[in-house]
This record gives sequence, C-alpha cells and structure tokens, in this order.
Amino acid sequence: MFGYHKKVIYSLTAYAIFAVILVAIAYHQSFPEESLLPRAAEENKLKWKSLTYDDSQEGGASTISVIDDGFSYTLSMLLNEQKDYPFAMGEMLFLNSQGQPDLVDLSPFDTLSFMAKCSPESTLTFSLFTLDKNASKIDDARSDRISTRYFHCKNEWQRYDIDITRLKTPEWWYKWYNQALSEQEYSLARVKKISFGSSIQSPLNVQSTISIREIVFNGKDWSYLYTCAAILLASGAMLVAWLFKAHSKYLMKEVKNKLQKDRPLIDCEHLSLESHRDKDKTAILKFLAKEYANPGLNLEFIVRALGINRSKINDILKSECGYTFSTYLNKLRLNEAARLLTENKDANVSEIAYSVGYKNVPYFNKLFKNEYGCSPGMFQHGSDHFHAKTASG
Repeated sequence: MFGYHKKVIYSLTAYAIFAVILVAIAYHQSFPEESLLPRAAEENKLKWKSLTYDDSQEGGASTISVIDDGFSYTLSMLLNEQKDYPFAMGEMLFLNSQGQPDLVDLSPFDTLSFMAKCSPESTLTFSLFTLDKNASKIDDARSDRISTRYFHCKNEWQRYDIDITRLKTPEWWYKWYNQALSEQEYSLARVKKISFGSSIQSPLNVQSTISIREIVFNGKDWSYLYTCAAILLASGAMLVAWLFKAHSKYLMKEVKNKLQKDRPLIDCEHLSLESHRDKDKTAILKFLAKEYANPGLNLEFIVRALGINRSKINDILKSECGYTFSTYLNKLRLNEAARLLTENKDANVSEIAYSVGYKNVPYFNKLFKNEYGCSPGMFQHGSDHFHAKTASG
C-alpha cells in the first residue's frame, strides 16, 4: 500500500508543479505589459527618444522643453496667446535596436497607464500617431494619423488609464487628407510615436510643469488562460485515469494475496490430519464446504443435520480455523464468489450473489468490499489485468 501511496503523492506533486508553471506562463501571456518609464535600456523592449513640438515652428511663441526623461517624463511648458490656438507637446518617438525611428506593434495592448502631476492644474492631450494605409505619406509627418484623448492633470499625483483602442481622430485630419469620417478604425500594429501636450483648456502665459511617470502599456488576451484551463483539465483527467488504473492494479494484487491466504478454507484436501481423525471436525468442515451455498444454512440447520450441539460446532471452527461460524461461512461464500467473478466476465453480480447463498445483494456487495477492498463489479473487470499479467509472468 505504501508503494501506491508514494505514487499518488509523487504524481500529484508533479501535477501541482506543472499546473503552477503553466498558469504562471499563461497569466504572463494573457496580461502582457511593456514599460516606457522608468527607462532601463536592458529591461525595456520599447526604445524611444524625446522630441518636442510647439507652435513656434508655425509662427507662434509657445515653448516647451524636456527636464527629465529617465525616471519620469517631465516637461516645462509656456503657452503664448500670440497665436489663436497655441499648442505644445512632448513626444516619445519609437526607435529600433539601432536607434533609428521605427514603427512598433502595440496591438497586444489595450491600455496605457501612468501617473501624472501638473503645476498648475491643466487639461492635457494624450496622442497616439499611427501610419494610416490610406492617408499617411513618408515625406509628410503631419499625415500620420493622430488619435487623441483628454485627461485632467491635478496638482497631486494621480493614476490614469487610457484605452488606446478607443481614441478619437480630430475632424481636421479627415478633411486635410480627404478621408471619410465614418472610418474610425485605426491600426495599433504600426505606431510611430505617442505624445503628451496641451489642449485648448491649458493655462496661457504661465510656466507649467508636467510630470509623468510609470508609463506602461497593458494588454489582455484570455485565449491563453482558456488554453491553460483546457490543458489542465485534460492532463488532470489523464492523471485521474492513471491513478484509477494503478489503484485497480494494487487492489488486484491485494485480492490475489487474500485469495491465496484463504484458499485452505474451501479446499477440503488441506484439512489437517487431526481434522481427518476427528469425526466431528471432519463432518462439520465437509458439511460447510458442501452446503455453504444454501441460503438457509445456519447453526440450527447444522445441528439438525449432524446432531452436534451449537457450542461444539463453534468451538471446533474456532480451534480449527480461528473464525466464528458466521465469519467462516461468509469467507467460504465470498471466496467462491471471487472465483466465479474471475472466471465468468459476463455473469451478473446478483446471480453470483444468489449462487453462493446470499439473498440480499446489497449486503453481499458490502461484505465483498469489506473483504477485498473493492466492489464485485470492479473485481470482475479489473481482474482481467491481473490474469494477463500473471500469464505473461
């Protein structure tokens, strides 16, 4: 039994380790994330560099500069009302491994999260620039499709989560590049840069500081977890089937030992010489070996048939076999039932129960399971493996 329990412990431990590793991998794949800040060249897969753009390049007088782009992305901005619609923005231009501008695939992600603080408070614009297959031109940077979202930046640090799949493209872009307003879809597979900048509600003629940190792209893909669950269910079912088979082998081995141990009970030729010399002993044991299948067999029946009193019958069975009358009779019947179940794979369990002297089938099933550790049905079909193994050995 210890060997079987050891197998169970080892297999369940191995399955638990496998499950933990698989779930960890599936979880990592299901919730991908890529960090832009803090910037660590060895860890961050998305490389970028800082750029600024303001209306001074279009005849205005606004200014913007980058104070820090390592731990945080901090901008100093001054919007000048000299231009009707002043603007300024800090851009994060994506690079390839050689440090050249490149397009990145953000399609595994759906959210950009970050912490931001502004002094003074300001309503800012987050923008994402993609290469549009119908409108974008290599020699015209403004033709890149711009998709935006506004957020209000306060004086204290606050977390923001922007859904990058549901940004809005301004109407002027559709008009300038002759695109239909109904075409609201944009591709995250070809992203050129992102930016944080002013809006029409940003304060004018005031030196503003914009600080942004912990910029992270996050995604969700449930298919990995579904696949993980399917694999764990399938492998768990296989493990249960294997353990059940191993348990059946163990039970058959135990039954074999039990049958070998109890074989003398129904083999009259194995009675001791003392039993053969003793007339009463021989008569009782032979009578039981012959009549055990009689459902009406009890002590009174033997007393009437053999003329031996009850006390002597019990004393003889106790001294000869070590059992009481009822225990000895049940062992005879159950041993014969085990033999019949082994030899008759198509036999009905109820018929076998009746044939060995039991009128109550549930009671027979209970006694059989107590004796051999498994139900009669399991014993009947599980013994195939046992006999095949015995024959090959």
